[in-house]
Amino acid sequence: MSDQITVTFAGSGDAFGSGGRLQACFHIQPPGKPAFLLDCGATSLTALKRLGLDPGGVSSIFVSHLHGDHFGGLPFFILDAQFSKREAPLTIAGPAGLPRRLTEAMEVLFPESSTVRRRFDVDVVELTAGTSATVGDVHVTTCQVDHPSGAMALGLRLSVGQRTIAYTGDTAWTDALRDLASGADLLIAEAYYREKSIPYHLQLADLVEHAADLNARRIVLTHMSADVLDWPSAPFERAHDGYIIGI
Repeated sequence: MSDQITVTFAGSGDAFGSGGRLQACFHIQPPGKPAFLLDCGATSLTALKRLGLDPGGVSSIFVSHLHGDHFGGLPFFILDAQFSKREAPLTIAGPAGLPRRLTEAMEVLFPESSTVRRRFDVDVVELTAGTSATVGDVHVTTCQVDHPSGAMALGLRLSVGQRTIAYTGDTAWTDALRDLASGADLLIAEAYYREKSIPYHLQLADLVEHAADLNARRIVLTHMSADVLDWPSAPFERAHDGYIIGI
């Protein structure tokens, strides 16, 4: 059995469907262990099923921040699990405020769905910036990033066995990204525009300027607008929906 972790970019897009891409949802399959998701945007269930990835095999979901294109798929994921007669517990870990926002989202989209009895437990874990926690087989370390979303946005560093995946989420450049990326086997980085300054988002120019500080073995770009998608010579590897890599 390979000791590689398989990372599938089920959804690699921004909030607005640039390039026809689905919203943030990265399916991570460690060898011999349950799969987990990194972010769960509103289109995530569609993205997973399109690729033949079983939502029932996902044991935990890590959420970077509480915007709809990063956590809005959770009500659909939970209800699909309920209707599919899931019995295995599900853990959802994300910023402080996630339990309340998840309940509100479920009630807005599907009234009374947050209180229905299910065959499986949903454990919602609040992560505090600058701390570490263990969720199932995953060790997660967090940092605060610069992206207002009604709660503190987090950069996430996830380790399983000897492999580490770092994720910027959405953020303006912050020096916290240096430690987040340092020594990671994979850095998944937002690159919203090439050089246009959009508040609270990374530009490709930021990543180029700080490339020497981002000491990760591999950098893959996501959350790209048409400005980046239509540029043929981006200096980093770019994800697309269905893109699969091993680390």
